Amino acid sequence: MLAGRTMTKKAPPVATRHVIWLSWKLLIFLSVALCVLALLRLHSQPDPFSSSQSSISLARSRISRDNVFTGPPKIAFLFLARRNLPLDFLWGSFFENADTANFSIYIHSAPGYVFDESTTKSHFFLGRQLPNSIRVGWGESSMIQAERLLFAEALEDPANQRFVLLSDSCVPLYNFSYIYKYLMSSPRSFVDSFLDAKEGRYNPKMSPKIPMKRWRKGSQWITVIRRHAEVIIDDEVIFRVFQKYCKRRPPLDSRKGKLNLKLQKQHNCIPDEHYVPTLLAMSQLEDELERRTLTYTVWNQSANKMENKDWHPVTFNYANASPKKIKEIKKINHIYYETEFRTEWCRTNFTPVPCFLFARKFSQGAAMRLLSDGVLGRYDASALALMEIILEIARFLIPLHQILKLKLFVAAASQIMFTSR
Repeated sequence: MLAGRTMTKKAPPVATRHVIWLSWKLLIFLSVALCVLALLRLHSQPDPFSSSQSSISLARSRISRDNVFTGPPKIAFLFLARRNLPLDFLWGSFFENADTANFSIYIHSAPGYVFDESTTKSHFFLGRQLPNSIRVGWGESSMIQAERLLFAEALEDPANQRFVLLSDSCVPLYNFSYIYKYLMSSPRSFVDSFLDAKEGRYNPKMSPKIPMKRWRKGSQWITVIRRHAEVIIDDEVIFRVFQKYCKRRPPLDSRKGKLNLKLQKQHNCIPDEHYVPTLLAMSQLEDELERRTLTYTVWNQSANKMENKDWHPVTFNYANASPKKIKEIKKINHIYYETEFRTEWCRTNFTPVPCFLFARKFSQGAAMRLLSDGVLGRYDASALALMEIILEIARFLIPLHQILKLKLFVAAASQIMFTSR
């Protein structure tokens, strides 16, 4: 009897079981409801790629395809900027010596960033930002979508016949007149394009839409004729393949341990280094190209703490942007491509010319030196000395954000001194 009582368990009251059951049902219902609401919210949020693609599609409908326009042909300068244009004082001097009928300016900056009197001291850039800009990540397909947005906006002006893509650290190496004649005298686009020998860049899943034999690599900084710019914004196939399969490999992370080995086996594809040359190769337009860039860059191999070597563009500062160095860049008349054993001699219409019209990456000090050395015309060198003295004093007296504002002020004052002479 005692053992029987020990084994007997008292059943919970019916009311208690009912409450527990209802609680579970309520919990499941709330979880499902929250999931549905999250999905609805996700779908209701605007997709930046879909929105930007709609902008490009709309631009296509407004573009004149018959290439009929009045007046002189223009160069469209397309600036791909992180936020502001730190070298606007130099570009302002560059455009001062040009006929406004011969060029136009477009800027892709951070969404919502406006070029007004408080953000730029050159009137050439006022209000020139795209209204439909997107957030851009380095090594992501958003970079090439931003480029496409710039081309789409510029193509709406039928007078734009040459399109130059520039970063916010690019500088011109010649005056406007020389660059204008150089570009307009050639019927070809200038697109760096060569065979990519690194197997890790090409993803076999891209085939058959992008076969390996059409896979190309090259500098992001291109100059194209109008017809090729139209090819870039008309594309809906190659861009989608890049979105899906051309992605930057995650960087090494010491916290992930052995997982790094697996991550480093992924394809390391940088979209902006492959998209345009591959697209034009797929379109069988390589015979219409000068297969070289017009923008000079020095690359330096560096290694991080985990011994992962990578290439980065060297930044020119005041010290190494000497007249001797600029002269050396201007003297370059050919480029050698190791993967193709090809020497590209720099010509326009079979006439030998310097290879480079622009260079990057330049600091503000380096850009000021270009002005003081008269690369773009006459300049009062005392403006540079004054700027250096003021900024040196400012470092000890005022906060960093005030120094940045002061740089803009001094740069503007320097430009005034230059243009008033």
